[in-house]
Amino acid sequence: MNAPNQVPAGIDVDGVTAWFAAHVGDLAGPLRFELIAGGHSNLTFFVHDDAAGNSWVLRRPPTGQVLATAHDMSREHKIMGALAGSDVPVPTMVGFCDDVEVNGAPFYVMDVVEGNVVRNHVLAMELSPEARHHSGKSLAEVMAKMHAVDVDEVGLGDLAKREGYIERQLRRWLRQFHDSKTAELPAIDEVHEILAANIPEQQGVGIVHGDYRLDNCIVDDDGNIAAVLDWELCTLGDVMADVGTLMVYWAEPTDDVMALEGLATVAEGFATRDEVVQWYAAASGRDVSNLDYYIAFAYWRLACILEGVYSRYVAGVMGDKVPDELSEYRPRIESLTNEALRLAQGFSA
Repeated sequence: MNAPNQVPAGIDVDGVTAWFAAHVGDLAGPLRFELIAGGHSNLTFFVHDDAAGNSWVLRRPPTGQVLATAHDMSREHKIMGALAGSDVPVPTMVGFCDDVEVNGAPFYVMDVVEGNVVRNHVLAMELSPEARHHSGKSLAEVMAKMHAVDVDEVGLGDLAKREGYIERQLRRWLRQFHDSKTAELPAIDEVHEILAANIPEQQGVGIVHGDYRLDNCIVDDDGNIAAVLDWELCTLGDVMADVGTLMVYWAEPTDDVMALEGLATVAEGFATRDEVVQWYAAASGRDVSNLDYYIAFAYWRLACILEGVYSRYVAGVMGDKVPDELSEYRPRIESLTNEALRLAQGFSA
């Protein structure tokens, strides 16, 4: 969070204020900007008009070096705008700006959704045990609603190719791993071979969020999902991939392998993975018998992603700031890969 009266990096006050005046309406006072979340992912800010008591959320790409095809603001804005009025809770879109002269990069603005972003187990303890448990049920049921959306009906039928999602993902992440690897890890190729040889039949076509997990949602005080956020990886394809991703991030206290440190769901009161899966199966009517495949795929994909992040830090292209947990990247990548291999060997036997 930025200090009082300090403008955070990524905001051109004059340009953004002029855009708000033109697209939101009369402003009662100077705008105040507060960084909510940042780093090398998309930057998210509160925009406050304190004199009028109004607030919005602005989202833009990171200010440093980014991949040419990443951080597509128009894509996120399009998806959430298309889902407005559906059964999937999303923030209301206010507007999109593609004129980089305004703020140095495209950005979009949305209304504030009241609630909690439960980023870690410390914040999870601010919810009651009942709310923590219910959040798993709500998360599963909202995911089922998202996967039931008719993509043509909401105008997202042209978002991406519909078939062959897993095949494309396997090719993409294996290539990116080998393009960026900092060390040899033969298990990555071994897992890839097993996954490529055992791809389940895709159960129809639906919206794949790509990073569906508790901390990418806003949760109200009762544990209901008030909004689903962070749609930058969204595409069309095999929706069971979202279930696998959720299972990787839905940590249990006894887990030997954690996707990240401090995950919220290790706190007392959260539902088990099995409960979340059964809630999803009941709400969606989908066959979850091949779920181990998608969990293995999610562990493997995350290992490939983290290798890319780690390699960019090592190469110095992520800036001078080195995260405290950098030394943990290599053992975490290896443990994620080994967990993927353990699961893969189980369903390929």
